Amino acid sequence: MKRRAFITLLGSAAAAWPLAARAQQPDRMRRIAVLMNNAEDDPEGEARAAAFRQGLQTLGWTEGKNLSIDWHWTAGDVGRIRGNVMEVAGHPPDIIVANGRVILLEAVQVTTSIPIVFVLVNDPVGQGFISSLARPGGNVTGFTFIEYAMFGKSLELLKKVAPAVTRVGFIFNPDTSAYYDQFLPAFESDARQYSIKLTVARVGTKAEIDAAVAELATAPGGGLMVAPDAYTLVHRDLIVQSTARHRIPAIYSYRQLIREGGLMSYGPETSDIFRRSASYVDRILKGANPAELPAQAPVKFEFAINLKTATTLGLTVPPTVIALADEVIE
Repeated sequence: MKRRAFITLLGSAAAAWPLAARAQQPDRMRRIAVLMNNAEDDPEGEARAAAFRQGLQTLGWTEGKNLSIDWHWTAGDVGRIRGNVMEVAGHPPDIIVANGRVILLEAVQVTTSIPIVFVLVNDPVGQGFISSLARPGGNVTGFTFIEYAMFGKSLELLKKVAPAVTRVGFIFNPDTSAYYDQFLPAFESDARQYSIKLTVARVGTKAEIDAAVAELATAPGGGLMVAPDAYTLVHRDLIVQSTARHRIPAIYSYRQLIREGGLMSYGPETSDIFRRSASYVDRILKGANPAELPAQAPVKFEFAINLKTATTLGLTVPPTVIALADEVIE
C-alpha cells in the first residue's frame, strides 16, 4: 500500500476516535504516546523525560496506576520517526506528545483528531502547524523553543568570552530545520552589531560537520554557533570533539553540551519546557480542547560555561561573564 493511501486510511480511522469521547472516560487507564528526538540512553533525553514524568506526577498522573506512557526514542532518524508515528496512529492513544519539528510534521499527516502536544518546536505558526499562538485551532498545541532574540544574545556572549572572533559559522541540518533559512537575514543583522561576519554551514553528514568546523579554522577569528536542531543534538559529540581539535570557540543552545566538554551555552531550559508540557497533557485528559489552549513560549533561559574548555582554547573568561552563568564547570 502506498504511504499516501495508508495515511488517508489512518486519518479516517482516527476521525472515528473523537476528542470528546476520550475526555468522557475518566475512570479508565489513560494512554499517551511520547515521541522523543533523542536516543534512549541520551542524558539530555533522560533529563527531559524525568521532568515530564515529574510534571505529570505533580498533577496526579502516575505511570502504571492511572496512566500508561508509550515511549518512542527516535534518535533524530527520519525513517524511524515515520515508522513510530504510523505505529502510534494505528493504535490511537489519548494524546500524542511530539518532541521536535520532524516528529510533529509526520504526526499531523496521519491524524487530525488525536490531540497532539508539541514540545520544543520552532515557529509553529510560520510552519503551518497551528493557526495562531493564541488560538491554535485543530488538534495541535504545545510549547515552542526558540525566541529569536536568543541568537543576538548568544553572539554577545560569544564575543565577550572570545573577543577575537570576527567570523561565526551558523551550523544546522536543512532537512530537519529548514526554517532557519528565512531568519538568516535577521541573524546576519545581529552579527553585524558585534562586528561579526555570519556564514552558514548546512550539514547532513558527519564529514560535512567536520569540514564546516575545519573551514572556520583556516583563518584567525573563527567561531561557531550551533543551532538547536535534532541533527546537531544527536551528533553533538562530534561537534564538541571537532571544535576542540580545531580550537574553535563555540556556543550551543543546550546546557548538556557544556557538561560534555562544550565551551558555552545559552538557551531555554529544556527540562522546564517538558515539565510545563505535562500541564497540557493533564488538561486535555480532563476534557480541554487543544484548539483553545494557547501555544506557549519558553519562560526560563540559562547560560552555562565550561572554564576548563575555555582554558584549553586559551581564553580568559571575564569575572563579569562568570557572574552571569547559571552553571560554571571548572
